[in-house]
Amino acid sequence: MSEGHEQAPAAGDETLSEHEAGTTVTGTRAPEEPIVVSASLYRRLKSGLFGFSMAMLSCLVVVGLVILITPRRNEGAIPRVDFHSDLSGLMAIAPYQVQAPEGLPAQWYPTSTRLSGHTGGPVSWHLGFYTPDKEYAALEESNETPAGAGNFVDRMTSQGHPDGTSQIAGATWDRTFRPDKKQRSLIRRLPGLTLVVTGTASYDELAVLAGSLRQQPKASPAATPT
Repeated sequence: MSEGHEQAPAAGDETLSEHEAGTTVTGTRAPEEPIVVSASLYRRLKSGLFGFSMAMLSCLVVVGLVILITPRRNEGAIPRVDFHSDLSGLMAIAPYQVQAPEGLPAQWYPTSTRLSGHTGGPVSWHLGFYTPDKEYAALEESNETPAGAGNFVDRMTSQGHPDGTSQIAGATWDRTFRPDKKQRSLIRRLPGLTLVVTGTASYDELAVLAGSLRQQPKASPAATPT
């Protein structure tokens, strides 16, 4: 080779020369190609995602339905009974001077009434209320024997323990309390009649019911046809 011709640098020499000259060489990455999956795997992936979405949607629907149909405590939905029919029957057959509540506030909801007995035997009347404090109170009255084993008072008070007395509308009522049932009772014994006002209501609410009791007139005997 003649001295007048320069030898072309090798590739390695050229890279070194550019580096030495301060030139930066930047490499270029080849674009990534999409991942190819089989048709069966694609279907499984799609079906799994679809099933998960449907399961979540079903759960949301069920929760929504539960919220919609769960009953809420609505005082307007509390059943109210008309006890005047039983009261009329009681006045017709009871051998004692019947007592019944009068003038209770509108917040006292009569929810149950039951008349039992017959002429010539013990006659009893139950009248239950939902109270303004959202508790239960009931009037139980009967000419059944108040004392002795299985007596009327023990049954109506669930054998409550003596708990003093209350003065209500000028009358003395005995009090009993059954802690495990949260049951308080007021008892008044009259000639031929026992009155029990009982329930989960406070003594103050029971006193409202007891104080509302009024004697009812005896039913007039039916006219004899001529």
